[in-house]
Order: sequence, then structure tokens, then C-alpha cells
Amino acid sequence: QVPLVESGGGSVQAGGSLRLSCAASGYSYSACMGWFRQVPGKEREGVAAIMSDGRLSYADSVKGRFTISRDNAKKTLSLEMNSLKPEDTGMYYCAADSRWCLLLLENTYNYWGQGTQVTVSS
Repeated sequence: QVPLVESGGGSVQAGGSLRLSCAASGYSYSACMGWFRQVPGKEREGVAAIMSDGRLSYADSVKGRFTISRDNAKKTLSLEMNSLKPEDTGMYYCAADSRWCLLLLENTYNYWGQGTQVTVSS
């Protein structure tokens, strides 16, 4: 069973919006949930994270444009992305379960989805 399943990726023009969703299985839905992204040839970088108590963390590059949220009843995680830029292009991954959640450190997360592609054209 895949622990996390992302959806909602696609292709948009610069300035557009997309909403990503992540569905978690029972065991992978954690107090800490986050989004990461990766482009070919680069390391995966943290985008946003959210704790079950509501604390949030965002990468500087997306502050003011992206909003992370979670629905504990449905065990889902979302990422609302507005004012998209070409540099937001990449594979977006849902991740869960980290003791250092808000630091957005990739190697501290225990569960990962398979990713959904986001492409922003200029």
C-alpha cells in the first residue's frame, strides 16, 4: 500500500494557480506533513510543512504565494499554489512523519508519495 498519493499537478502559465492534494493511508497520516519539490539535476527541496497543532513553515521562495493546509478528518494534505512562476516547475512530493517537521529537512521524513508534476510556462 502506497503511504501517500498526490494529485492535482498539471501545466499552467506563469501567474496561474494549482491546487495539489495528498491522500494518506491510516498509518502515514502524521502530526507532521509536508510538501517537497525536485527538478532534474537538483536536490529535493522543502516547500511547506504543517503540524497537527497548526504550526506552519514555508520556504522563502513560496511565502505569500503558497498555502499549506490539512484535513485531519479526511487524512488529506493540500497545497494551494498561486502566482506561479516558471521556477516553481518540478515534481512535487507529499511527505510525512518527521521529528524536525518545520525545518523541512528531506532526510528526516519517513513516508513519501510518488510525486505529481507541476509545469509552469512563461
